[in-house]
Amino acid sequence: MVKLINESQMIMLPGGFSGGDEPDGSGKFIATTFRNPRVSEAVNELLKNRDGLMLGICNGFQALIKLGLVPYGEITDIKENSPTLTFNTVGRHISRMAYTRVTSVKSPWFSSVNAGDIFAVPISHGEGRFVANDDVLKTLIANGQIATQYVSPDGKQASDIEYNPNGSICAIEGITSPDGRVLGKMGHSERKGDNLYFNVPFEKDQKIFESGVNYFK
Repeated sequence: MVKLINESQMIMLPGGFSGGDEPDGSGKFIATTFRNPRVSEAVNELLKNRDGLMLGICNGFQALIKLGLVPYGEITDIKENSPTLTFNTVGRHISRMAYTRVTSVKSPWFSSVNAGDIFAVPISHGEGRFVANDDVLKTLIANGQIATQYVSPDGKQASDIEYNPNGSICAIEGITSPDGRVLGKMGHSERKGDNLYFNVPFEKDQKIFESGVNYFK
């Protein structure tokens, strides 16, 4: 694994019920693997000295936040006041489309879209509610680290369960590291393709993966 990381320009941690999606399990399982000292050193080398990128979706986002890679930008010990992802306010798994607005294009992963663009993205998770204290929120806002937010169809930040399905604080769907090169998000941006979601309004393709590749061209 260390050899592969050393030969790579980006790391992606996928969602889709990684590790069986046991409650509070999948993210921890992935995070434990990446806390291996040799693996951790290789990841930090990639991000700090080789201008690499990292992306985590759903379970992958859970792992990134448990590692501290978002919002801090490096693998670090989690503090009591660190942000986290926890159980949806409805107390069960949710699977549906959600409207999300690009709040910041600081991240290379969003280089092909504009701030304010709205997308319809599939979500499927039981632990997707982002929570953080006021000080952390102020820092994320000031640094432009809030990448995407759940919104209503008219583009307004959503507070009700109809459009903020997991109850995330500040309607946060995705955040980045301080430099934007690490992105974690709950929505399954990889679940895109031709002939999908014809009856759902708004664009579906955030061009995240193309943007990541183009960063190195």
